[in-house]
Amino acid sequence: MSSAISMASMSTYAILGCGSVGHAVAEELVEEGKDVLILDRDEGRVEALRDQDLDARTADIEDEAATEAITDRDVVLILSSEVESNMAAVRNIRARTDDKFIIARASDPVTADELKEAGADVVINPSAVIADSALRALEQGELEYKATQLADVIESGDSLAILAHRSPGPDSIASAVALQAIAESRDIEADILYRGEIGHQENRAFVNLLGIELFSLDDADLDDYDTVALVDCAKASERVVKGEIDIFIDHFEPEVEYDARFTDIRPNVSSTSTILTKYIQEFDLSLPEEVATALLYGIRAETLDFKRDTRPADLTAAAYLYPFANHDTLEQVESPSMSPETLDVLAEAIRNREVKGSHLISNAGFIRDRDALSQAAQHLLNLEGITTSAVFAIADDTIYLAARSKDIRMNIGNVLQDAFGEIGEVVGHSTDASAEIPLGIFTGLEITGDNRDTLLQLTEEAVRTKLFEAMGVESGSSSSSGSESSNGS
Repeated sequence: MSSAISMASMSTYAILGCGSVGHAVAEELVEEGKDVLILDRDEGRVEALRDQDLDARTADIEDEAATEAITDRDVVLILSSEVESNMAAVRNIRARTDDKFIIARASDPVTADELKEAGADVVINPSAVIADSALRALEQGELEYKATQLADVIESGDSLAILAHRSPGPDSIASAVALQAIAESRDIEADILYRGEIGHQENRAFVNLLGIELFSLDDADLDDYDTVALVDCAKASERVVKGEIDIFIDHFEPEVEYDARFTDIRPNVSSTSTILTKYIQEFDLSLPEEVATALLYGIRAETLDFKRDTRPADLTAAAYLYPFANHDTLEQVESPSMSPETLDVLAEAIRNREVKGSHLISNAGFIRDRDALSQAAQHLLNLEGITTSAVFAIADDTIYLAARSKDIRMNIGNVLQDAFGEIGEVVGHSTDASAEIPLGIFTGLEITGDNRDTLLQLTEEAVRTKLFEAMGVESGSSSSSGSESSNGS
């Protein structure tokens, strides 16, 4: 039977074995207006239950008579502290009928499995329930304590600089927007600063549609701010700023050490937006639509729409944000129009693809919009039989590379780190990573009109070789490929 559907219409309950747990459950059900019958072998306990106007009868839950007494009941909760009695009751009920929804009490994982095999639909272990409740209380207590600390640091000055990571993505931007909202709710002026570019089309749409105001760190003076915060900056391979940091919040351990006055690092969640959502809840902030939309998008983007390393905290945060977010705006952000250059890069990457096994590598030539590479890598990953894609190209004096993977045996971030970590900058995850490599490392040549083809050929050979080796693919013949020569776009 479908418990999710049936439980909604069930109105009659039986509790077999009424110790302290059963008593508490019975009182709660009766308070909700449920029809509850209690069976227990202890006559004194039954009399005490009747004195409280509860429908209680004396019966040994191991006997067939107890099973007959509950024939008109929809849900049976078997909650005796004696697991053998619970086991007998489950078997007796299942021998008579499959129609009842049975919840049984276990004492450990072994008896839980045995009760399941005997026919219980749901098994509970009071010790595990108590431990879970204690952990939730601890988590809430820690959050309250951390929220007080965060508020104290924010309020220690009149202005706050919030630094997102270089060329920030949705999670970093959304986290900064949330921290800005927290600061401004406490009458503290806050600016969001960043280095690099907002290049990816989805990220530009995200910022523009939500009206997020970002400032270049190159045009700002951190000395003008009383307090400095870093959000989602842990993956930077060198310090984001040289001066002191007051606040550091991330879901990764930082690769460089920051001695901040307030630190909240939670590797047990999958986005920094999740952490900031918890603070929004704790501060009981009146949540503006644009902040809720940004945070929900930040969580969805960081978890690949809940398909990558998603934790329960990410889901509960998203559920909280969902009613406050503008879903029309989210749809616009997630479906931006493709620019002509992105289309050109994708076409070039398709023509120049080389496939070995299920791994695809392609050269997109010379480009202007390097963020088009990530979209090309994602599109190529959707080709039949492909589990890993990597697209690289030359812009200015740098080789840019974007890679994607859906192969659970491969961490694409580690692959790029192995291939290029010592000669370039690599960032990313197990399914999504990128690299920037100085062009001179491979060629020692400057880009001129006369040597563009030579540069491209040298780069292509070197990058493909190192990537395939890092992927563990032998440098044999390709299973399929595009054109043999790679011409600039």
